[in-house]
Amino acid sequence: MNVKAQLAILVVLIGCGCNVIFLELLIQQDPGCGNLITFSQFLVIAIEGLVFTTRFFTVKPQVPFQSWIILVIMYFLVSVSNNYALNFNIPMPLHMIFRAGSLMANMMMGIVLMNKRYSITKYLSVLMITLGITVCTIMSAKSSPKVDSTKTDSENATQAEEDKFWLIIGISLLTFALFMSARMGIYQEVIYGKFGKHPKEALFYTHALPLPGFLLLAPDIIAHWSILMASAPIALPVLNINIPSMLLYLIGNVLTQYLCISSVFVLTTECASLTVTLVVTLRKFLSLLFSILYFNNPFTTYHWLGTGLVFGGTLLFSDIPGLIRASREKKEKLT
Repeated sequence: MNVKAQLAILVVLIGCGCNVIFLELLIQQDPGCGNLITFSQFLVIAIEGLVFTTRFFTVKPQVPFQSWIILVIMYFLVSVSNNYALNFNIPMPLHMIFRAGSLMANMMMGIVLMNKRYSITKYLSVLMITLGITVCTIMSAKSSPKVDSTKTDSENATQAEEDKFWLIIGISLLTFALFMSARMGIYQEVIYGKFGKHPKEALFYTHALPLPGFLLLAPDIIAHWSILMASAPIALPVLNINIPSMLLYLIGNVLTQYLCISSVFVLTTECASLTVTLVVTLRKFLSLLFSILYFNNPFTTYHWLGTGLVFGGTLLFSDIPGLIRASREKKEKLT
């Protein structure tokens, strides 16, 4: 593995982990700010790509423009759905566990769309991931509802039913995003196979072309920008200025998102898909642990069981022992 790949792995683990922390800090203050976060991320990454990748469109694209359109639509839907789901009573740990189920979605899409066949071990691993997500989802739905002492029992019961309904909507959005992301990965492989791998170009077009779509979400984005600017100020010691706390978290989220996604794009060009999956899965697991321990998110024994099934299934799918064995045999042959 070359230095570029090793650096990309390090940045993925640190940058993506910090990104989740800033996201949770934002969601704690304003659960409905998902569209604002998504728009900010897309805008900053698009501006960076405009300046440094396309050099204000003076650099000829390596991939035909029309080939990006379908990928752009899918990426826009995935990003908006994932962040907007947090507006529907989705706990952050459940959000992370759902997104860790990408292997299951990728395999199912491969079977349906590409007629792929897998070993019994891989089917077993996908079953474990599916069971794990199901257990965590059911336990999140059964978690103790918030009781408002100013309301009657019937009003609290009605509120609990409404919360469960919105949780189902959120889970539906996450499920849609999970399978759409898998479909996007397959389409991305087709593009790379035809035109070669151009991560910086892909990063720019997948973030710049969807920007007009955010006009549909403009009222929501503006409303939550007002909430953000009205948040409690934080003093910056070096600059001696006060800045709204949510604005600081948003800047941190956007910058770490850029580092995270840039590194993942580099990783996909420098490493095998198995390595990419392992690195991203490890990052998700570390982020989940941090979310539970630092933010005190509710997490029962059943949640841990579900989490173990999800990440255990991921490692089983990746066939780590087989890879280690193959690596040893290769070294022995060379010696």
